[in-house]
Amino acid sequence: MIHIKNHRQKELFDPWSFLSPKRRKLLDQSWAGLFKEELLCELPVEKVASFFNDDFGRPTKELHTMLGVLILQQVHDLTDDETVNQLAFNIQWHYALNITEESDSAKYICPKTLWNMRSIVINNDLDATLFESITDKLAKVFKVDTTNQRLDSVHIKSNMRRLGRIGVFTSSINKFLVNLKQGHQELFEMVDKGIIDKYLSEKSLQCFSMVKPSESAKTLKSVSADLFDLVQQFKGYSKVKTMHSYKLLERILEEQCNVSDDGKTVAVKKPKEIPSDSLQNPSDPDATYSGHKGQGYQVQVMETYCQDEDKKEESLNLITHIEVEPAHKSNANALIPAIESSKERGLAPVELLADTLYGSDENCQKAKELGVEVVCPVRNTKEKDKDSITLSDFEVSEKGDIVSCPQNHVPIRSKTKKTRHTAAFDFQHCSTCPFQEICPVKQGKKNYYLRYTDKEMRLARRRAFEQTEAFKERYRWRSGIEATTSEYNKRTGVKHLRVRGFKAVRFCTTLKAIGVNLFRATAVRNAVNSRGRAHDGTLSALMHAIYVIKEHFVMVRNRLKKVFTVFCHSCGHSPVMAA
Repeated sequence: MIHIKNHRQKELFDPWSFLSPKRRKLLDQSWAGLFKEELLCELPVEKVASFFNDDFGRPTKELHTMLGVLILQQVHDLTDDETVNQLAFNIQWHYALNITEESDSAKYICPKTLWNMRSIVINNDLDATLFESITDKLAKVFKVDTTNQRLDSVHIKSNMRRLGRIGVFTSSINKFLVNLKQGHQELFEMVDKGIIDKYLSEKSLQCFSMVKPSESAKTLKSVSADLFDLVQQFKGYSKVKTMHSYKLLERILEEQCNVSDDGKTVAVKKPKEIPSDSLQNPSDPDATYSGHKGQGYQVQVMETYCQDEDKKEESLNLITHIEVEPAHKSNANALIPAIESSKERGLAPVELLADTLYGSDENCQKAKELGVEVVCPVRNTKEKDKDSITLSDFEVSEKGDIVSCPQNHVPIRSKTKKTRHTAAFDFQHCSTCPFQEICPVKQGKKNYYLRYTDKEMRLARRRAFEQTEAFKERYRWRSGIEATTSEYNKRTGVKHLRVRGFKAVRFCTTLKAIGVNLFRATAVRNAVNSRGRAHDGTLSALMHAIYVIKEHFVMVRNRLKKVFTVFCHSCGHSPVMAA
């Protein structure tokens, strides 16, 4: 049965009145107060409720509480046992989740219940729904300006050991033998006893970690031959071919080895021939390799930022997009999905800052069609001589036509055919030019010609713009996202997770991003409130000063009036007539 509490309904009596004023104030000013007031009711409990029966079975735990617990566990980087204790005894969690009862059904969950709820969210991709619903609410409450945003990636690692090539072979063979013994004892007895003695016991498996560097090539050849023999031995058994561990053996054989044409011998590939998406550890088949950052995954993070220094403390830098990818994926493929995702939710930027890998010409053109200007340096595809002249050294009109060369010579004519352009320069000028050897203008039959495409011109104009102060002033804000990735790790521990597998990694990283937004929103709200209190205090002081001046003026006026009256009587005049 489904248990959902209506947290929008007001209480007749304040259930938190037992708290002293100062403790209550601390709760209201903390992340717990913001979560309770603005975010608790936004949790998508209706999507989770569809996995339970409304009229059958034991009542569920309150679904707002369960989803909130999943978020808070990742935000504070807790184990399951620590999470159970926090829900049972932490009053800050009770306040955030609006738990007003003292019963075990309200404040206690067993680890199995927590595990089941997490499995529902992970397997049905509800982590993205949680992130979007909470982020959209924060953007609305804090009136976040999404005009300026920036994008970058951060490398993370799952809970797996770093293995070399020998370790990948031996661990995979060990895993297959264990599964085969547990599920198909009769087939396990068919395996050669030498392979079982070599790979099945933990003690014998540890010997492979002590292989000398001089013997690694010989050992790798031996273990690859053993893996090949196992694949060949059981390839005819359908119930073995469906085993996950057997599929890993086939994957390793394809990625790490070359099988002879007759299918009888195997040779180990050279390290450079192994693809970056190869298996890194059989315990986490989804993890891949990045030549720049190593094994694991990467997370694309896009956030808003404020350029006004005066409003910086009161504007919320909100993470608007989070996406987990295998480590081997290129950042060039992440730009357009990030823009499209934010645009669907009404949080799309107008100007987006990113580093070089995101800024291919194709990406910039697609982003322009979506109404987004991408500001990033141009990637140099090939090395060039520092003294050489490039297309960006020519003077170009606003339409993209060549106006003059670096020596201020004007082309005698220009020609355009689809996306290709040709500018002809006078033969006499170019033939006597001292920079002829390093200039892209080349000799033709009648004149010297500069040939370029629309893409080359766009890149040249971007390179020229990079040298201006205007570009440097705009692009300097990109470095702020490095602080975001650092905060992301230090606050939530995202770079070293307790889980394995792509879905579990995506769940943790997405919910931890919610935590960063929650902490930032709390800080902004407190900054706004403190400034409001300071303004109220200044106004009160001003009103008090006006009151004092007014009272002083009335007192002085009364004294003068009294003196004037006495003076008039002494002179025999009427005070009224004298006035």
